[in-house]
Amino acid sequence: MAEPAAKKSKTERPKVVLAYSGGLDTSTILVWMIEKGFDVICYCADVGQLGEDFAAITEKAMRCGAIKVYIEDLKEDFVVNYVYEAVKANAIYESRYLLGTSLARPCITKRQIEIAQKEGAKYVAHGATGKGNDQVRFEMGAQALDATITTIAPWRDPEFLEKFKGRTDLLNYAAENNIPVDATPKANYSVDENLFHTSFESGMLEDPMTPPDKSMWKMTVDPTDAPDVGERIRIEFAKGVPVKATGADGAVKTDPLEIFMYLNERAGANGVGRLDIVENRFVGIKSRGCYETPAGTVLREAHLDLEGITLDREVVRIRDRLSAEFATLAYNGFWFAPEMELVRHSLDFVQRHVNGAVEIELYKGNVIIKGRESPNALYSADLASMDIDDGGALFDYNPADSQGFIKINSTRLKAYFNMTSKLGAAEES
Repeated sequence: MAEPAAKKSKTERPKVVLAYSGGLDTSTILVWMIEKGFDVICYCADVGQLGEDFAAITEKAMRCGAIKVYIEDLKEDFVVNYVYEAVKANAIYESRYLLGTSLARPCITKRQIEIAQKEGAKYVAHGATGKGNDQVRFEMGAQALDATITTIAPWRDPEFLEKFKGRTDLLNYAAENNIPVDATPKANYSVDENLFHTSFESGMLEDPMTPPDKSMWKMTVDPTDAPDVGERIRIEFAKGVPVKATGADGAVKTDPLEIFMYLNERAGANGVGRLDIVENRFVGIKSRGCYETPAGTVLREAHLDLEGITLDREVVRIRDRLSAEFATLAYNGFWFAPEMELVRHSLDFVQRHVNGAVEIELYKGNVIIKGRESPNALYSADLASMDIDDGGALFDYNPADSQGFIKINSTRLKAYFNMTSKLGAAEES
Protein backbone atom coordinates (compact mmCIF):
# COMPACT_ATOMS: atom_id res chain seq x y z
CA MET A 1 0.00 0.00 0.00
CA ALA A 2 1.17 3.56 -0.76
CA GLU A 3 2.01 5.83 2.15
CA PRO A 4 -1.08 7.86 3.08
CA ALA A 5 -1.17 11.61 2.57
CA ALA A 6 -1.05 13.30 5.99
CA LYS A 7 -0.69 16.53 7.93
CA LYS A 8 -0.09 17.13 11.61
CA SER A 9 -3.00 17.71 13.95
CA LYS A 10 -2.71 20.95 15.93
CA THR A 11 -4.52 19.56 18.97
CA GLU A 12 -5.13 16.15 20.46
CA ARG A 13 -8.66 15.36 19.35
CA PRO A 14 -10.52 12.06 18.96
CA LYS A 15 -9.77 10.32 15.67
CA VAL A 16 -12.32 8.87 13.32
CA VAL A 17 -11.67 6.85 10.17
CA LEU A 18 -14.25 7.87 7.56
CA ALA A 19 -15.09 5.62 4.61
CA TYR A 20 -14.70 8.32 1.98
CA SER A 21 -15.72 8.34 -1.68
CA GLY A 22 -14.96 11.95 -2.56
CA GLY A 23 -18.61 12.64 -3.35
CA LEU A 24 -20.85 15.36 -1.97
CA ASP A 25 -22.25 13.26 0.89
CA THR A 26 -19.00 12.00 2.39
CA SER A 27 -17.26 15.35 1.80
CA THR A 28 -20.04 17.04 3.77
CA ILE A 29 -19.71 14.42 6.50
CA LEU A 30 -15.95 15.03 6.60
CA VAL A 31 -16.31 18.78 7.23
CA TRP A 32 -19.26 18.28 9.62
CA MET A 33 -17.24 15.83 11.74
CA ILE A 34 -14.33 18.26 11.93
CA GLU A 35 -16.80 20.87 13.22
CA LYS A 36 -17.88 18.34 15.84
CA GLY A 37 -14.34 18.11 17.17
CA PHE A 38 -12.86 15.09 15.37
CA ASP A 39 -9.59 14.60 13.59
CA VAL A 40 -10.78 12.86 10.43
CA ILE A 41 -8.74 10.22 8.63
CA CYS A 42 -10.23 9.48 5.22
CA TYR A 43 -10.10 5.99 3.78
CA CYS A 44 -11.01 5.09 0.21
CA ALA A 45 -10.98 1.46 -0.91
CA ASP A 46 -10.07 0.61 -4.48
CA VAL A 47 -12.23 -2.42 -5.24
CA GLY A 48 -12.19 -1.84 -8.97
CA GLN A 49 -14.40 1.21 -9.48
CA LEU A 50 -14.35 2.21 -13.15
CA GLY A 51 -12.37 5.35 -13.94
CA GLU A 52 -11.92 6.49 -10.33
CA ASP A 53 -9.37 9.31 -9.86
CA PHE A 54 -7.83 8.46 -6.50
CA ALA A 55 -5.33 11.33 -6.68
CA ALA A 56 -8.22 13.77 -7.00
CA ILE A 57 -10.02 12.09 -4.09
CA THR A 58 -6.91 12.46 -1.93
CA GLU A 59 -6.49 16.11 -2.85
CA LYS A 60 -10.15 16.87 -2.14
CA ALA A 61 -10.10 15.16 1.26
CA MET A 62 -6.99 17.09 2.33
CA ARG A 63 -8.50 20.39 1.12
CA CYS A 64 -11.62 19.64 3.17
CA GLY A 65 -9.56 19.18 6.33
CA ALA A 66 -8.67 15.49 6.64
CA ILE A 67 -5.46 14.91 8.63
CA LYS A 68 -4.60 11.81 6.58
CA VAL A 69 -5.90 9.93 3.55
CA TYR A 70 -5.53 6.23 2.88
CA ILE A 71 -6.11 4.91 -0.66
CA GLU A 72 -6.06 1.13 -0.37
CA ASP A 73 -5.83 -1.22 -3.35
CA LEU A 74 -8.06 -4.12 -2.32
CA LYS A 75 -8.82 -5.57 -5.76
CA GLU A 76 -6.89 -8.83 -5.36
CA ASP A 77 -8.05 -9.29 -1.77
CA PHE A 78 -11.63 -8.72 -2.89
CA VAL A 79 -11.45 -11.30 -5.68
CA VAL A 80 -9.51 -14.00 -3.83
CA ASN A 81 -11.08 -13.79 -0.38
CA TYR A 82 -14.64 -12.69 -1.12
CA VAL A 83 -15.68 -13.10 -4.78
CA TYR A 84 -14.15 -16.56 -5.21
CA GLU A 85 -15.66 -17.64 -1.90
CA ALA A 86 -19.05 -16.77 -3.41
CA VAL A 87 -18.18 -18.66 -6.60
CA LYS A 88 -17.44 -21.79 -4.55
CA ALA A 89 -20.83 -21.37 -2.88
CA ASN A 90 -22.79 -20.64 -6.10
CA ALA A 91 -24.06 -17.78 -3.97
CA ILE A 92 -27.19 -16.05 -5.18
CA TYR A 93 -29.71 -14.07 -3.12
CA GLU A 94 -33.42 -14.74 -3.67
CA SER A 95 -32.45 -16.87 -6.70
CA ARG A 96 -31.39 -13.80 -8.70
CA TYR A 97 -28.90 -11.36 -7.13
CA LEU A 98 -25.18 -12.27 -7.22
CA LEU A 99 -24.27 -10.17 -4.17
CA GLY A 100 -21.87 -7.68 -5.76
CA THR A 101 -22.28 -4.95 -3.14
CA SER A 102 -22.78 -7.42 -0.29
CA LEU A 103 -19.38 -9.03 -0.91
CA ALA A 104 -17.49 -5.74 -1.20
CA ARG A 105 -18.66 -4.34 2.13
CA PRO A 106 -16.86 -6.79 4.46
CA CYS A 107 -13.69 -6.41 2.41
CA ILE A 108 -13.88 -2.62 2.80
CA THR A 109 -14.84 -2.78 6.48
CA LYS A 110 -11.98 -5.10 7.41
CA ARG A 111 -9.37 -2.67 6.11
CA GLN A 112 -11.16 0.29 7.72
CA ILE A 113 -10.93 -1.37 11.12
CA GLU A 114 -7.27 -2.27 10.54
CA ILE A 115 -6.53 1.40 9.79
CA ALA A 116 -8.44 2.52 12.88
CA GLN A 117 -6.40 0.11 15.02
CA LYS A 118 -3.15 1.29 13.43
CA GLU A 119 -4.03 4.96 13.95
CA GLY A 120 -5.38 4.54 17.47
CA ALA A 121 -8.81 5.76 16.34
CA LYS A 122 -11.74 4.81 18.55
CA TYR A 123 -14.31 5.73 15.91
CA VAL A 124 -15.13 4.81 12.33
CA ALA A 125 -17.79 6.44 10.17
CA HIS A 126 -19.65 5.82 6.92
CA GLY A 127 -22.07 7.63 4.63
CA ALA A 128 -24.65 4.87 4.25
CA THR A 129 -28.29 5.89 4.56
CA GLY A 130 -30.69 4.76 7.26
CA LYS A 131 -32.88 2.87 4.77
CA GLY A 132 -30.34 0.60 3.13
CA ASN A 133 -28.46 -2.61 3.79
CA ASP A 134 -24.98 -1.07 3.79
CA GLN A 135 -25.35 0.54 7.22
CA VAL A 136 -25.96 -2.95 8.61
CA ARG A 137 -23.10 -4.53 6.69
CA PHE A 138 -20.55 -1.90 7.70
CA GLU A 139 -21.53 -1.86 11.35
CA MET A 140 -22.04 -5.58 11.91
CA GLY A 141 -18.64 -6.17 10.34
CA ALA A 142 -16.99 -3.49 12.46
CA GLN A 143 -18.48 -4.89 15.67
CA ALA A 144 -17.36 -8.41 14.82
CA LEU A 145 -13.80 -7.28 14.06
CA ASP A 146 -13.31 -4.88 17.00
CA ALA A 147 -16.16 -4.22 19.41
CA THR A 148 -14.13 -1.48 21.17
CA ILE A 149 -14.49 0.81 18.14
CA THR A 150 -17.66 2.91 17.84
CA THR A 151 -19.33 3.54 14.48
CA ILE A 152 -20.73 6.97 13.67
CA ALA A 153 -23.56 7.00 11.11
CA PRO A 154 -24.40 10.65 10.29
CA TRP A 155 -27.43 9.75 8.16
CA ARG A 156 -29.06 8.40 11.35
CA ASP A 157 -27.94 11.30 13.55
CA PRO A 158 -30.92 13.60 14.42
CA GLU A 159 -28.79 16.76 14.33
CA PHE A 160 -27.30 15.87 10.94
CA LEU A 161 -30.71 14.94 9.54
CA GLU A 162 -32.21 18.22 10.78
CA LYS A 163 -29.42 20.21 9.11
CA PHE A 164 -29.36 18.28 5.81
CA LYS A 165 -32.84 17.51 4.52
CA GLY A 166 -31.84 17.06 0.89
CA ARG A 167 -29.32 17.72 -1.83
CA THR A 168 -29.99 21.48 -1.77
CA ASP A 169 -28.87 21.68 1.86
CA LEU A 170 -25.74 19.67 1.05
CA LEU A 171 -24.88 21.99 -1.86
CA ASN A 172 -25.44 25.10 0.26
CA TYR A 173 -23.19 23.71 2.99
CA ALA A 174 -20.55 22.86 0.40
CA ALA A 175 -20.62 26.44 -0.91
CA GLU A 176 -20.34 27.87 2.62
CA ASN A 177 -17.37 25.62 3.48
CA ASN A 178 -15.48 25.68 0.17
CA ILE A 179 -16.12 22.00 -0.50
CA PRO A 180 -15.39 21.33 -4.19
CA VAL A 181 -18.48 20.07 -6.01
CA ASP A 182 -18.44 18.11 -9.25
CA ALA A 183 -20.11 20.26 -11.90
CA THR A 184 -21.15 17.21 -13.91
CA PRO A 185 -24.96 16.91 -13.92
CA LYS A 186 -26.07 14.25 -11.44
CA ALA A 187 -27.63 11.14 -12.98
CA ASN A 188 -31.23 10.40 -12.07
CA TYR A 189 -30.17 7.26 -10.17
CA SER A 190 -27.38 6.21 -7.82
CA VAL A 191 -24.46 3.99 -8.81
CA ASP A 192 -22.26 1.64 -6.79
CA GLU A 193 -19.27 0.12 -8.55
CA ASN A 194 -16.68 -2.54 -7.95
CA LEU A 195 -14.92 -5.03 -10.20
CA PHE A 196 -17.57 -7.69 -9.47
CA HIS A 197 -20.55 -5.61 -10.51
CA THR A 198 -22.16 -2.23 -11.02
CA SER A 199 -25.49 -1.53 -9.35
CA PHE A 200 -28.05 1.18 -10.11
CA GLU A 201 -30.96 2.22 -7.91
CA SER A 202 -33.05 5.16 -6.63
CA GLY A 203 -34.22 8.14 -8.64
CA MET A 204 -36.09 7.18 -11.79
CA LEU A 205 -35.52 3.49 -10.99
CA GLU A 206 -37.77 3.71 -7.94
CA ASP A 207 -40.69 3.31 -10.33
CA PRO A 208 -40.58 -0.45 -11.04
CA MET A 209 -42.24 0.11 -14.43
CA THR A 210 -39.56 2.54 -15.65
CA PRO A 211 -37.02 0.68 -17.76
CA PRO A 212 -33.33 1.52 -17.34
CA ASP A 213 -31.77 3.86 -19.90
CA LYS A 214 -29.71 2.07 -22.51
CA SER A 215 -26.87 4.53 -21.80
CA MET A 216 -26.85 3.66 -18.09
CA TRP A 217 -24.94 0.38 -18.30
CA LYS A 218 -21.17 0.48 -17.81
CA MET A 219 -19.76 -3.06 -17.88
CA THR A 220 -21.86 -4.69 -20.58
CA VAL A 221 -22.98 -3.94 -24.12
CA ASP A 222 -26.65 -4.30 -24.96
CA PRO A 223 -27.17 -7.97 -25.91
CA THR A 224 -28.81 -6.87 -29.16
CA ASP A 225 -25.60 -5.01 -30.05
CA ALA A 226 -23.30 -7.89 -29.08
CA PRO A 227 -21.38 -9.80 -31.79
CA ASP A 228 -23.38 -12.09 -34.04
CA VAL A 229 -20.83 -14.88 -33.55
CA GLY A 230 -20.38 -16.65 -30.21
CA GLU A 231 -17.08 -16.54 -28.30
CA ARG A 232 -15.59 -19.69 -26.74
CA ILE A 233 -13.67 -19.71 -23.42
CA ARG A 234 -12.26 -22.61 -21.39
CA ILE A 235 -12.27 -22.16 -17.60
CA GLU A 236 -10.30 -24.50 -15.33
CA PHE A 237 -11.10 -24.96 -11.63
CA ALA A 238 -9.19 -26.40 -8.66
CA LYS A 239 -11.19 -27.08 -5.49
CA GLY A 240 -14.00 -24.95 -6.87
CA VAL A 241 -11.84 -21.89 -7.60
CA PRO A 242 -11.03 -20.70 -11.15
CA VAL A 243 -7.31 -21.14 -11.80
CA LYS A 244 -7.04 -20.65 -15.56
CA ALA A 245 -8.97 -19.04 -18.40
CA THR A 246 -8.12 -19.67 -22.04
CA GLY A 247 -9.82 -17.57 -24.68
CA ALA A 248 -10.46 -18.12 -28.35
CA ASP A 249 -8.35 -15.00 -28.91
CA GLY A 250 -5.32 -16.86 -27.58
CA ALA A 251 -5.34 -15.19 -24.18
CA VAL A 252 -4.27 -17.36 -21.23
CA LYS A 253 -4.83 -16.05 -17.71
CA THR A 254 -3.69 -17.78 -14.51
CA ASP A 255 -3.46 -14.93 -11.99
CA PRO A 256 -6.67 -14.83 -9.87
CA LEU A 257 -7.35 -11.14 -10.50
CA GLU A 258 -6.38 -11.32 -14.17
CA ILE A 259 -8.71 -14.29 -14.73
CA PHE A 260 -11.60 -12.33 -13.29
CA MET A 261 -10.87 -9.13 -15.19
CA TYR A 262 -10.50 -11.05 -18.46
CA LEU A 263 -13.86 -12.78 -17.95
CA ASN A 264 -15.41 -9.41 -17.10
CA GLU A 265 -14.11 -7.98 -20.35
CA ARG A 266 -15.18 -10.85 -22.59
CA ALA A 267 -18.55 -11.46 -20.95
CA GLY A 268 -19.33 -7.74 -20.96
CA ALA A 269 -18.45 -7.51 -24.64
CA ASN A 270 -21.04 -10.22 -25.31
CA GLY A 271 -23.81 -8.63 -23.24
CA VAL A 272 -23.68 -11.16 -20.40
CA GLY A 273 -24.73 -10.38 -16.84
CA ARG A 274 -27.55 -7.81 -16.80
CA LEU A 275 -30.35 -8.01 -14.25
CA ASP A 276 -33.33 -5.84 -13.26
CA ILE A 277 -35.12 -6.96 -10.07
CA VAL A 278 -37.08 -5.98 -6.98
CA GLU A 279 -35.45 -7.51 -3.90
CA ASN A 280 -36.07 -7.67 -0.16
CA ARG A 281 -33.64 -5.63 1.90
CA PHE A 282 -32.64 -6.93 5.32
CA VAL A 283 -34.13 -3.79 6.91
CA GLY A 284 -37.59 -4.80 5.65
CA ILE A 285 -37.91 -2.56 2.58
CA LYS A 286 -38.42 -3.77 -0.96
CA SER A 287 -35.94 -2.19 -3.36
CA ARG A 288 -35.66 -2.08 -7.14
CA GLY A 289 -32.12 -2.52 -8.44
CA CYS A 290 -30.44 -2.98 -11.80
CA TYR A 291 -27.19 -4.91 -11.84
CA GLU A 292 -24.52 -6.01 -14.27
CA THR A 293 -22.24 -8.84 -13.18
CA PRO A 294 -20.52 -10.25 -16.28
CA ALA A 295 -17.70 -12.43 -14.90
CA GLY A 296 -19.78 -13.46 -11.88
CA THR A 297 -22.55 -14.73 -14.15
CA VAL A 298 -20.10 -16.75 -16.26
CA LEU A 299 -18.31 -18.28 -13.27
CA ARG A 300 -21.51 -19.32 -11.53
CA GLU A 301 -22.77 -21.14 -14.62
CA ALA A 302 -19.43 -22.85 -15.25
CA HIS A 303 -18.93 -23.81 -11.61
CA LEU A 304 -22.42 -25.25 -11.28
CA ASP A 305 -21.85 -27.31 -14.40
CA LEU A 306 -18.56 -28.73 -13.13
CA GLU A 307 -20.22 -29.66 -9.84
CA GLY A 308 -22.76 -31.64 -11.85
CA ILE A 309 -20.05 -34.06 -12.92
CA THR A 310 -18.04 -34.14 -9.67
CA LEU A 311 -20.47 -34.02 -6.73
CA ASP A 312 -22.63 -36.79 -5.28
CA ARG A 313 -26.40 -36.27 -5.47
CA GLU A 314 -26.90 -36.06 -1.68
CA VAL A 315 -23.93 -33.73 -1.30
CA VAL A 316 -25.55 -31.44 -3.91
CA ARG A 317 -28.79 -31.45 -1.91
CA ILE A 318 -26.96 -30.30 1.23
CA ARG A 319 -24.75 -27.94 -0.81
CA ASP A 320 -27.87 -26.16 -2.02
CA ARG A 321 -28.86 -25.41 1.57
CA LEU A 322 -25.33 -24.20 2.39
CA SER A 323 -25.38 -21.99 -0.71
CA ALA A 324 -28.66 -20.36 0.30
CA GLU A 325 -27.35 -19.82 3.84
CA PHE A 326 -24.12 -18.28 2.52
CA ALA A 327 -26.07 -15.86 0.33
CA THR A 328 -28.41 -14.80 3.13
CA LEU A 329 -25.58 -14.26 5.61
CA ALA A 330 -23.52 -12.28 3.10
CA TYR A 331 -26.50 -10.14 2.05
CA ASN A 332 -27.52 -9.41 5.63
CA GLY A 333 -24.02 -8.41 6.78
CA PHE A 334 -22.94 -11.46 8.77
CA TRP A 335 -19.72 -12.18 6.87
CA PHE A 336 -17.61 -12.30 10.04
CA ALA A 337 -20.19 -14.23 12.11
CA PRO A 338 -19.45 -17.73 13.51
CA GLU A 339 -22.25 -19.27 11.46
CA MET A 340 -20.60 -17.94 8.29
CA GLU A 341 -17.33 -19.58 9.37
CA LEU A 342 -19.20 -22.86 9.67
CA VAL A 343 -20.80 -22.50 6.24
CA ARG A 344 -17.53 -21.54 4.53
CA HIS A 345 -15.59 -24.42 6.10
CA SER A 346 -18.35 -26.81 5.07
CA LEU A 347 -18.25 -25.51 1.51
CA ASP A 348 -14.48 -25.94 1.41
CA PHE A 349 -15.03 -29.61 2.26
CA VAL A 350 -17.63 -29.91 -0.49
CA GLN A 351 -15.26 -28.36 -3.04
CA ARG A 352 -12.34 -30.78 -2.48
CA HIS A 353 -13.08 -32.71 -5.68
CA VAL A 354 -14.49 -29.89 -7.81
CA ASN A 355 -11.54 -29.98 -10.21
CA GLY A 356 -11.61 -29.84 -13.98
CA ALA A 357 -12.56 -27.63 -16.88
CA VAL A 358 -15.70 -26.25 -18.48
CA GLU A 359 -15.92 -24.87 -21.99
CA ILE A 360 -18.49 -22.13 -22.55
CA GLU A 361 -19.75 -19.97 -25.37
CA LEU A 362 -20.77 -16.36 -24.81
CA TYR A 363 -23.50 -15.21 -27.18
CA LYS A 364 -25.75 -12.15 -26.97
CA GLY A 365 -26.30 -12.19 -23.21
CA ASN A 366 -26.20 -15.98 -22.85
CA VAL A 367 -23.70 -18.36 -21.28
CA ILE A 368 -23.89 -21.65 -23.19
CA ILE A 369 -22.13 -24.72 -21.81
CA LYS A 370 -20.31 -26.57 -24.57
CA GLY A 371 -18.56 -29.29 -22.54
CA ARG A 372 -16.92 -30.30 -19.28
CA GLU A 373 -14.29 -32.73 -17.98
CA SER A 374 -12.81 -33.67 -14.62
CA PRO A 375 -10.27 -36.12 -13.20
CA ASN A 376 -12.75 -36.57 -10.33
CA ALA A 377 -15.83 -37.22 -12.45
CA LEU A 378 -18.54 -39.37 -10.90
CA TYR A 379 -20.20 -39.63 -14.29
CA SER A 380 -19.88 -42.93 -16.18
CA ALA A 381 -20.90 -43.11 -19.84
CA ASP A 382 -21.30 -46.91 -19.61
CA LEU A 383 -23.55 -46.69 -16.55
CA ALA A 384 -25.71 -43.97 -18.13
CA SER A 385 -25.83 -45.53 -21.60
CA MET A 386 -29.13 -46.77 -22.99
CA ASP A 387 -27.16 -49.04 -25.33
CA ILE A 388 -25.60 -51.10 -22.51
CA ASP A 389 -27.92 -53.33 -20.42
CA ASP A 390 -25.78 -53.41 -17.29
CA GLY A 391 -23.38 -50.92 -15.72
CA GLY A 392 -20.43 -51.82 -17.88
CA ALA A 393 -17.13 -53.20 -16.62
CA LEU A 394 -16.96 -51.09 -13.45
CA PHE A 395 -20.50 -51.27 -12.09
CA ASP A 396 -22.74 -54.14 -10.99
CA TYR A 397 -26.06 -52.70 -12.12
CA ASN A 398 -29.08 -54.83 -13.06
CA PRO A 399 -32.07 -52.92 -14.49
CA ALA A 400 -34.37 -55.63 -13.10
CA ASP A 401 -33.52 -54.41 -9.58
CA SER A 402 -35.45 -51.24 -10.35
CA GLN A 403 -38.71 -53.13 -9.90
CA GLY A 404 -38.10 -53.60 -6.18
CA PHE A 405 -36.71 -50.07 -5.87
CA ILE A 406 -39.90 -48.61 -7.33
CA LYS A 407 -42.13 -50.87 -5.24
CA ILE A 408 -40.50 -49.87 -1.94
CA ASN A 409 -40.47 -46.16 -2.78
CA SER A 410 -44.14 -46.21 -3.82
CA THR A 411 -45.34 -47.76 -0.53
CA ARG A 412 -45.99 -44.39 1.13
CA LEU A 413 -47.72 -43.11 -2.01
CA LYS A 414 -50.12 -46.07 -1.88
CA ALA A 415 -50.80 -45.38 1.80
CA TYR A 416 -51.57 -41.72 0.99
CA PHE A 417 -53.86 -42.78 -1.87
CA ASN A 418 -55.79 -45.12 0.43
CA MET A 419 -56.25 -42.38 3.04
CA THR A 420 -57.46 -39.74 0.56
CA SER A 421 -59.79 -42.28 -1.08
CA LYS A 422 -61.46 -42.97 2.27
CA LEU A 423 -61.84 -39.23 2.91
CA GLY A 424 -63.38 -38.72 -0.47
CA ALA A 425 -65.84 -41.57 0.05
CA ALA A 426 -66.81 -40.16 3.47
CA GLU A 427 -67.43 -36.67 2.04
CA GLU A 428 -69.68 -38.09 -0.69
CA SER A 429 -71.82 -40.10 1.75
